[in-house]
Amino acid sequence: MSRLLLVRHGETMLNSSIRFWGDTDVELGDTGIKQAEQVRDRLATERIDTIYSSDMSRASVTAGIIASRHQAAVTICPELHEINFGKVEGFTFEEISKAYPELASTWYDQGINLTFPGGESLADVNDRVIKFIERLHNHDEKETVLVVAHAASLRLLVCRLMGIDTNHWRQLRLDLASLSILHTYPEITLMSLFNDTSHLKDLKGD
Repeated sequence: MSRLLLVRHGETMLNSSIRFWGDTDVELGDTGIKQAEQVRDRLATERIDTIYSSDMSRASVTAGIIASRHQAAVTICPELHEINFGKVEGFTFEEISKAYPELASTWYDQGINLTFPGGESLADVNDRVIKFIERLHNHDEKETVLVVAHAASLRLLVCRLMGIDTNHWRQLRLDLASLSILHTYPEITLMSLFNDTSHLKDLKGD
């Protein structure tokens, strides 16, 4: 495979930093656009051969902003779609705890089997990520591939590539507009950077 640059989308108009927006196609807010621009500047001198993005606008717009400094087009990948949170779409964890206490109480215990009422399970997302990895096999070790997606799909992607039990997916924190770098080889995948946000400037009050 290749060198992978993994980027989570920026902040949305409906506060993805505190609310669970999964299948809802919320747009980037002003802060999210500025975060994407800062990622773009961070990666401006990188050679990027291929860009993959989730089919959701918050990811594809982030990818498009980064792509503006490169020759590669953005390829949309439905496999990277964020998890469908079903009846708890848009809730904070506190709101979930009040409306679905049983779900909240087992949130950290179910691992990959966690299923959201009226929505998907983490296993469903994992299956999509496995299909996405098939795309990565088309790239050789000399290529650099940018992947812009969401917290769930990116964390599961890291687990699959690093050989980490997917039940530990939640222990991998990925902040908005963060950058992680993996080097993939036939025998092993190496991580050289994870959840780096050093490129993000203080946007409070903007």
